[in-house]
Amino acid sequence: MSNLEWLKRAAELSTTEDGLLGQVFATYQKQENCSPATLAGKLGCDEETLQLLALCRTPARPAFAEQVRILCDRFGLAPLAFSRMLRQVEFTGVLKPGVSGSLQLAARDRRRKDEPLS
Repeated sequence: MSNLEWLKRAAELSTTEDGLLGQVFATYQKQENCSPATLAGKLGCDEETLQLLALCRTPARPAFAEQVRILCDRFGLAPLAFSRMLRQVEFTGVLKPGVSGSLQLAARDRRRKDEPLS
């Protein structure tokens, strides 16, 4: 098995592993109905770099910003596009709590000033 074949297979396996970027990439691609080539283009890298990146751990709080910066510097990614992609997947609730420190959002009903408390 060549290095490129090994990398492709490892990246495919990463799509089912909690805490790896491969899972985030697979989820984003489903949400956006896009190919790996399209995602790589959005992030400013090639598909081989995307496969290497898929094997990395997903940035987590409290060092999220620092981890994103390190990955962007290491792999030559567009920081804003990478952060937005991570947040989109996180906010749709696909990532498990604790894996990336998912932000829990709560809706609050607002009442008008003239409405009685119930």
